[in-house]
Formats: sequence, C-alpha cells, structure tokens
Amino acid sequence: MKQIRHKLTIRLSLALVAAFLLSFKGFSQSKAKSNVTASQAIFPKGQQGPAENFTGKSFSTRLLDSDSTYNTLVGNVLFEPGARSNWHKHPGGQILIITAGVGYHQQKGKPIEIMRKGDVVKCPPNVEHWHGASPDSSLHQMYIIPNTQKGIVEWLQPVTDKEYNAFK
Repeated sequence: MKQIRHKLTIRLSLALVAAFLLSFKGFSQSKAKSNVTASQAIFPKGQQGPAENFTGKSFSTRLLDSDSTYNTLVGNVLFEPGARSNWHKHPGGQILIITAGVGYHQQKGKPIEIMRKGDVVKCPPNVEHWHGASPDSSLHQMYIIPNTQKGIVEWLQPVTDKEYNAFK
C-alpha cells in the first residue's frame, strides 16, 4: 500500500508541474534562435553551476528539496548558448521539461536529440547522458529527479567539442 501511495504521489506531483507549465504562455515557441530574457523566465536565474560539471555558463535554482515523503528533487537550469553539462547519470533516472529555448540531449551511444519548449525528455536510471543549450540559443529546463533514495547524480567527464558539435 505504501508503494502504491508513493507512486500516486509522484504521478500527482508530475501532473501538477506539467499542468502549470502547459498553462504558461510567456515564451515564443519559435524553432529559430531563442534567447529568453530574465524578465521572461518562469524561475529565478539561480547560482552558476560549477566549472567541473559544466562547459560554459549555466545557472541552477532548486525548486523542491527531496524528502522521505516524495523522494523527488525538482529544479530549474538556465544554459546560456553553447553551455552544457558533463556526461552524468542518475541512479533513479531524470525527467527534463523544456520551458524555453533550444537545446541538445544525448544518451551514450545514441545520436544527439534536439529539445524545444514543451518537450519532455526521460533519462532512464543509470544511463550516461548530457544536455545543454544549442550554439545559438539559451535553454531553460526544469529537471525532476525521482527516487532520490537511490542517489542524485554521478558526474562524469566533460562533453568534448567534437561530441557537442556532432549535431548537424
């Protein structure tokens, strides 16, 4: 019963976040260059990400701390054009909700995928991946890390320029 209640709580939390994001109409959904200004952002810019985990400038704001009831961590990251995370993996998986801009996501061994406002990307547990802004656009993404009791993140090596520029 406790496990069923936990799953229902997570699903409800995700549904509420999705409903909030779908109701927001403050951004242009252009497929072209998209640099969102601070006044258009949903969440505060946050603190700059550490250089040992990111290439370029990224800024993170934690929105929901994990606890023993929800076991879910939620935050927002702003990547400036060309910025990206290192390769990393999450023991409990990760969900990305793109709220503005254009960016890239790649799982190890697979081609780079483009992400745009409104996209939802699932990163399976323990799968190496990276994500960040495209060269010409900033990217705003909400991240959801479920199952935090399994761990949060394992940071790996930087994404090389060759890997990043493989999307053409």
